[in-house]
Amino acid sequence: MINYSFTVLLSILGSFVLVTLLIPKISLVVTSRNLIHSPNQRSSHVNSIPTMAGVAFFLTIIFMLVVLKEWDMNNITANLTASLGLLFGIGLKDDLIISTARAKIGGQVIAILLVVFCESFKISSLHGFLGLYEIPQILSYISIIMLILVIINSYNLIDGIDGLAAIMGIVVLSILGFVFYTLGLNFYFLFSLCLIGVLLAYLRYNLSNTKKVFMGDTGSLIIGFCIGFLFLRFLSLDPNLLVQNNFKPENSLILVVAVFFIPLFDTFRIILVRLLNKKGIFKPDNNHIHHILINSGLTHFKSSLFLSFLNLLIAVVLIKLSSYLSSFWMLFIIFVCTLILLRVFYLLKKNIGKGNSSRHLSTVILSIF
Repeated sequence: MINYSFTVLLSILGSFVLVTLLIPKISLVVTSRNLIHSPNQRSSHVNSIPTMAGVAFFLTIIFMLVVLKEWDMNNITANLTASLGLLFGIGLKDDLIISTARAKIGGQVIAILLVVFCESFKISSLHGFLGLYEIPQILSYISIIMLILVIINSYNLIDGIDGLAAIMGIVVLSILGFVFYTLGLNFYFLFSLCLIGVLLAYLRYNLSNTKKVFMGDTGSLIIGFCIGFLFLRFLSLDPNLLVQNNFKPENSLILVVAVFFIPLFDTFRIILVRLLNKKGIFKPDNNHIHHILINSGLTHFKSSLFLSFLNLLIAVVLIKLSSYLSSFWMLFIIFVCTLILLRVFYLLKKNIGKGNSSRHLSTVILSIF
């Protein structure tokens, strides 16, 4: 028990201290080699900012995985390390020399496959989701790969303003950590704490006016993958374990959507907007919901807090309801939440287009009803 308590403390404090110490060193190298991020037409900054804080993420997470290895009952550490190493290379290349979307997606698929084929992570049933139970194994693999791809790239897409990716990641990982703690899955709880420590240390620099850094694709791909990995572990759990802890197995997939609601909402919304505007879905723009909030007059920090709190609120409500309602009702509630948010951000953007960006967000929300 003492050993476990010490490991809990080490997981979050150790990762926090390591990232805190590593980021200044990495920033110094990046700046001296002129590898800094230069602002463009989509940037909300006017100054060049050091990037690649994700290098500190990678080094810290790999070190902490060695520390946490004794708690790994599924022998997944080696596969996870290999996946993170591959994503580190992909992200680093993209931070230095822009990679094509095809190359990035291909590398992500390989990284996902390294953990998907592990015996402990196989998913062969939907446990009654929309009346479905057993599914073909090949369909399961394809679905899992697509889900984790969406999670990785959704997290990457929200990394557009100061604090958002870090605060949103902390919220999501805190919920996942609590779930794993409740279920008695020590390794995954400790790993969640480690990632929270990484993001807390990064947040200090990302919000700084004098020592600001960005995580870059190196960081967002790594953190996004780790979140997807933890979701995969939840989906592959024994349904009996979920029932014992008041979770309805048929709503497992619903819980993934609930916990990661805002990043998923923004991703599918931005794809819809780009298709309606007849643009490529991979072509970057400034139509994300965090851009809308910034253009409405909110600061980076306030926008990040608002979206992260909204995600937390939706997650808590949906998790609570999922203990009582069927998957059909849960999908209906998610559909209603999506329509409400689409309306909110449509009105906000319309308001900005009329040159009245000072209108308060609360007024827009009330106008829906």
